[in-house]
Amino acid sequence: MRDILTNFFTSFASGELNISTEIVWVLIATILSMIGGAIGGMLLAGKDIGYKFSAMLGGLFGPAGVIPAMLLGLAVLNFITNF
Repeated sequence: MRDILTNFFTSFASGELNISTEIVWVLIATILSMIGGAIGGMLLAGKDIGYKFSAMLGGLFGPAGVIPAMLLGLAVLNFITNF
């Protein structure tokens, strides 16, 4: 188990792209986009529909544009590094 975690953190820190590091980057991007979407929803529609509801909607719609862009970007990076 220690060898698996050591190999994962080594490849993650060195910037090597493999399936485990790509999954971690997609999860990090999703979480950050949910936080940003919630903040944006509160700023845009907080007074109109309520802060909690607008934060929930922003958190749900925030990753809608980030996840496909992140997957496309990782695919392009993987393609570029192989050639």
